[in-house]
Amino acid sequence: MKRTASGSSFPFGDIVSGFLVFLIALPLSLGISVASGFPPLAGIITAIVGGMLSGVLAGAPLTIKGPAAGLIVIAVGTIETLAPLGNGYRLALAVIAISGAIQVILGLLKVGKLREFFPPTVVHGMMAAIGLIIISKQVHVLLGVKPSGKSPLELLVEIPQSLLLLNPKAVLIGGVSLLLLIGMPKVAGQLSKKIPSPLVVVIVATLLAQWLEVGKEGTYQLAGRTYATGKDLLINLPGSLLKAITFPDFSHVFSFSSWKYIIMFALVGSLESLLTVEAIDQIDPHRRQSNPDKDLVAIGVGNLVCGLIGGLPMISEVVRSSANLNNGAQTRWANWFHGLFLLLFVAFFPHWIGQIPLAALAAILVHVGYRLASPKQFKHIWQIGKEQMVVFVTTIVVTLSTDLLIGVASGIVVKWAILWIYGASPASAFKSYLSIKQIAQDVFYVGVGNDAIFSNFLSFKKQFGQIPQGQQVVIDFSKAPIVDCTFMERLYQLQHAYANTGGKIQITGLEQHAPFSAHPLSGRRRTTSIV
Repeated sequence: MKRTASGSSFPFGDIVSGFLVFLIALPLSLGISVASGFPPLAGIITAIVGGMLSGVLAGAPLTIKGPAAGLIVIAVGTIETLAPLGNGYRLALAVIAISGAIQVILGLLKVGKLREFFPPTVVHGMMAAIGLIIISKQVHVLLGVKPSGKSPLELLVEIPQSLLLLNPKAVLIGGVSLLLLIGMPKVAGQLSKKIPSPLVVVIVATLLAQWLEVGKEGTYQLAGRTYATGKDLLINLPGSLLKAITFPDFSHVFSFSSWKYIIMFALVGSLESLLTVEAIDQIDPHRRQSNPDKDLVAIGVGNLVCGLIGGLPMISEVVRSSANLNNGAQTRWANWFHGLFLLLFVAFFPHWIGQIPLAALAAILVHVGYRLASPKQFKHIWQIGKEQMVVFVTTIVVTLSTDLLIGVASGIVVKWAILWIYGASPASAFKSYLSIKQIAQDVFYVGVGNDAIFSNFLSFKKQFGQIPQGQQVVIDFSKAPIVDCTFMERLYQLQHAYANTGGKIQITGLEQHAPFSAHPLSGRRRTTSIV
């Protein structure tokens, strides 16, 4: 069938892409479920709902909906916090359902634009902290050890002790899995894009576990020590997808603890989804513009359904969405087929899933965590500016010590404080003062009269929206005391988007500002006085 970008029909390419994304989603969904403290099939339920329901409703047709590593921290915290009140899993499902309903409301209120309020440095810090938290938990699983610590910092400190108590068979499986994850993209090249490394890891690890007789009740000895080989080292399945369906318990949904996590799921999940939509739009060869608010409604509906039947929370996930686009997806049907293939696999091959060793899934998640908290992230932030490194590290440390909400809030507060130290006025916090004039036919002048910072970009963009599309626009920053790095990044994105309408934005006045670093996105401060 002929390929089309209209979305009116599904080409053969969508079936192929859906199948390839299914191969990626299967091990990731299982791993995220186990790491979240949910039953293994909860992630599969979410991916099926995300593909076959939310994917059809979505305002971003090429994004893949499903469980995400970024929400593992919140899912674990929800179950652990609510467990003293009853069945932590069922209480967490109620939280997910309510957060989904809130996301539907947020989408209907068209709050998708609020993603531009959050500074990228804070978002990167949040994701790096999530990566470190995932590593802190999954390293112990990879080593075949049950740690005694609970908090991320306790778990990180406990890693040396787990190294001394490691289960050699679990480590062999996990180590081989990590080598495949790291080596396949470098050795296999383009082949690794068609045969996803997580799938290869699961197959190889399962065969290795059978050869090592992992999963059989009993023990083995090595170097004078005794180790277990029981089913605790494998995924534990309920038997079928229908048996995995669980209904929520709303009895404590109005408690403070529940609402704390409802807000976390709604805020972090929505933010991640909106950022994914933005990222996929930028690499879409057809330059289609998604509807972020409609997509948020679709995500909310999916989370509401998942909460009601036993699934994990979902987002529009960037890795699977990128793979979907790179594999030739043209319409939303690729997402639908990815969900269908998952449903068929779980329906006909559930026994195979129960043979997967937990160490392999832990290796996949450690690899995901490393990518989120990669040293390259630290290097990138440092290059933008030392002051941004302060914001980045603050977000990470506070998140590790407390939780995501407090971590994100602390990063924003520190960024504001640094801007004010550099001379930004508190009066500029949320309001951008612009002078907009038409100076010639199809030519507009925009004079920025106050600080241009992350928190007033939405005000700037709203006023800029008064200018018709397809014009020649000159934006003058000569009177702006401070132009921060987030504003610079958003401005370049606006410049690119406006060019797609046939217009052109020219930026002037920045030559009167001293940058905080050599990076093109660096923040800058005016060094000349206003005449």
